Amino acid sequence: MKKKLGLGTKVFIGFVIGIILGLIFKEKILIVKPIGDIFLTLIKMIVVPLIFFSITSGIFSIGDVQKLKRIGTKTLVYYIGTTLLAGGIGLLIAHLFKPGKGIDIANIENSSEYEASEIPTFGETILGLFPSNPVQALAEGNLMQIIIFSLFLGISIVLIGNKSETLKKFFNEGTEVMYKMTGIIMAFSPIGIAALMACTIGEYGLKIFGPLGKFILVDYIGLISVIILMYLFMLKFIAKFPISKFFKSIGKIWIVTASTTSSSGTLPVTISVTKEDYKVKEELAQFTLPIGATMNMNGAVVYYAAAVIFVSQIYGIEMPLSQQLLIILMTTLISVGSPGIPGGGIVMTIMLLTTLGLPMEIVGMIAGIYRIIDMGHTTLNVTGDVVSTLCIARSENMFEDEYLKSTDKIVNKTNAL
Repeated sequence: MKKKLGLGTKVFIGFVIGIILGLIFKEKILIVKPIGDIFLTLIKMIVVPLIFFSITSGIFSIGDVQKLKRIGTKTLVYYIGTTLLAGGIGLLIAHLFKPGKGIDIANIENSSEYEASEIPTFGETILGLFPSNPVQALAEGNLMQIIIFSLFLGISIVLIGNKSETLKKFFNEGTEVMYKMTGIIMAFSPIGIAALMACTIGEYGLKIFGPLGKFILVDYIGLISVIILMYLFMLKFIAKFPISKFFKSIGKIWIVTASTTSSSGTLPVTISVTKEDYKVKEELAQFTLPIGATMNMNGAVVYYAAAVIFVSQIYGIEMPLSQQLLIILMTTLISVGSPGIPGGGIVMTIMLLTTLGLPMEIVGMIAGIYRIIDMGHTTLNVTGDVVSTLCIARSENMFEDEYLKSTDKIVNKTNAL
């Protein structure tokens, strides 16, 4: 009897086939773009109700208000702390590899056409996190506002106790329905991911060898450095989670993040892998991961730091240490609101360059290759969500009981060597 291929294997095969088709047919492969777009649209269709149901049910499943406060505080500390550290690593890598050296300014000025959209102030960004109308937030898909409303709703359900049993049943069953719908849509993911990768490689393949090739390389070196210098440390010493076990399953998430370039779009897979493969309790995964998908920007700050240093080196502008530290602080604070900004990373780049008094001519070129580097940013963002969740699960004893014991044995065995 033949063994059926798992979904993860099928997705990987689709990923590889997409790359091959993109390299062979180049721009002609864009004819399959509607297939990838349909898959992305279906993913977007389930994200809003999935976040709404899963966060609300995750909060009242935790039950204890004090425990909820503790987990909420740890979630914010981990996401903000890791984002600050990732920004520092991004700055260090940019200084070591100097991506802006040797770039011809004339090439940039001739190919830099980008129309900047209006940039909101910091106050407007913070105010925009809170919904004045939760129904409108759900309709518009404003994820941060949906999360804020879900937090208030979940806490309110906990506080009224037994009176909310009917509501609890509704949200628990709603969460199960969304998981089932996710499973149905993800069954088509190998085809959708093949189409997305084929179009990405077909459209951008040769551009990675252009003037921005070194910048792209440095950006990815920064992302890999965060995994090596920060995530491995967190896994071994804080989460006390087997590193081999982590990397055995994280690839299932990476394939989807690279294809969709969307943390929220990858959320169904992220929750599934964290629960099923890493055995984190459902109520924790449903709480921390949706929040991380909208506010944890480990990968994005590596790019912002690299982009600012890149521009300053091109124009020969010396930046004092105080300005470089300001980059890390600004990107960390503003990243919480960036999902609600049209144009996302490009708009944030303009905001940073304007604030620091740097030329913006480079933005047009970066916008042209942003999809290529955003694949890496999204992958690191989501990886950070998972690593932080594993750390919180360890500190709160929220792994599944049987798996927790086996993990402790592995950790003890490792420490004994």
